[in-house]
Amino acid sequence: MSTRSMSTATTAFSARAAVDAVFPQGLGTFLDGHIVTGSGEDITLTAAATGEAFASFSDPASEGARAVVASAVRGATAWGATDAFERAVILRNVSRSIAEHAEELALLESTTTGKPLRDTRAEAAKVAEMFGYYAGWADKLTGQTIPVPGDWHTYTERVPWGVVVAITPWNAPLFTAGWNAAAPLAAGNAVVVKPSEFTPVSTLRLAELAHQAGLPDGAFNVAAGLGATVGAALTSDPRVGKVSFIGSVATGRRVAVAAAEAGIPTVLELGGKSANIVFADADLDRAADGAIAAVFSGAGQSCVAGSRLLIERGIHAEFVERVAERAARLRLGDPLDPATEVGPIIAAPQFATVASLIEAGIKDGGRLVTDAQLPADLTSSALAGGHWVMPTLLDGVTPANRLETTEVFGPVVGADAFDTEAEAIERANGTAFGLAGAVWTGDVSRAHHVARSVKAGTFWVNAYKTIHVAVPFGGFGDSGHGRSSGPGVLDEYTQTKAVWVPTRAAGAPFPSLSY
Repeated sequence: MSTRSMSTATTAFSARAAVDAVFPQGLGTFLDGHIVTGSGEDITLTAAATGEAFASFSDPASEGARAVVASAVRGATAWGATDAFERAVILRNVSRSIAEHAEELALLESTTTGKPLRDTRAEAAKVAEMFGYYAGWADKLTGQTIPVPGDWHTYTERVPWGVVVAITPWNAPLFTAGWNAAAPLAAGNAVVVKPSEFTPVSTLRLAELAHQAGLPDGAFNVAAGLGATVGAALTSDPRVGKVSFIGSVATGRRVAVAAAEAGIPTVLELGGKSANIVFADADLDRAADGAIAAVFSGAGQSCVAGSRLLIERGIHAEFVERVAERAARLRLGDPLDPATEVGPIIAAPQFATVASLIEAGIKDGGRLVTDAQLPADLTSSALAGGHWVMPTLLDGVTPANRLETTEVFGPVVGADAFDTEAEAIERANGTAFGLAGAVWTGDVSRAHHVARSVKAGTFWVNAYKTIHVAVPFGGFGDSGHGRSSGPGVLDEYTQTKAVWVPTRAAGAPFPSLSY
């Protein structure tokens, strides 16, 4: 078996050219509608596909973060005072602008992160859809009239928090920036996005487009910088109303503690170790395709990746072979080649983590089924210095294996056999995570039973990895709390205010005050 690759030598040069074309003044923090240069540590960006540097910028440091929040406070005042119908119009303009610049955003995302162009094009379209969807909700945030005893007219209003800080990860910077900005903006908040220091470029361009489409100064700022400086300052600033975080469990807990100490509530979307369960009565070709998409799309850099493949024993050997054969056909190569299907690991530290976890999985008894050797035409090209990991399938990954409970966040899946439905459910629930999962079966009753029994915020039946902004998304347990999409997320970004109005004059509150 061999995985094909297509190699060109353009990615690092294209990243440099793309950034220079869009940001001729250089990178920095997006504040009040323009780029501001930081005063802190220099940060160098490298192309994941080649390992070559293509841009640098300066961390804004804690004083820069405080300036961003001050701007957002002003932006929240202006944006929150904007008529809800006008907010809806502006957000629709933002959606249209993103759609008009979708190819530019996709190319910028692909060149600077290493994600295949076929993926970033789809993600740019999704971000436009997000703003369009929440534009439709901006003028529909209503309260309630509540009957109470006595002569009262009592009603509620939904009030924005003011400033919402969204900390987004490096694996899908454009997508998660839109995912975490559109809803709070629709609710009348100002948003500060703190992207990963590895991948700030597309988020900066998104904010720029949103500002040009009509958002007032400060309504959508981007604090590009380090977590230890900018992130720490943003999550502990008492002027911030709410923090949303997407990332690892360990970092998410630190963010939640820091925010709680400042009295700031959080929405956390953390990791996962999702089980993909395949029964013998499933359509095995369809299930094998689903297993490939579940873990190898995005090079496995997805919180919902189906990284545990649980297979009914009677079809176990056959199904492992089907998945391995499909994995061998996946095309690695230049992210800008539309035919490329699997890109590199985006962040250099994560590349080392993935390699070490593959070794740990083998040491703990997993059998390497797929070819671990990179294709010669990849290693002999300008892409040789990239963070490449072959699509990897290990069989015999038992509960004693570290890969059973450790999130890899790379193109690695561990397979094992099960004998009964109850065993499959127990294995699926055998981690502290609870983000996603799936079942493949021809038995509709079994499908519903397994879906109900597996502890996960999202669960698919005979499918995997489809999400939409209209549907709630979030996790149980170590996978976080709160939901980051669907109509209900607007409750996350508003507070309920009760108003009491007497409908007739009240009597004296004390007898001595009566006339």
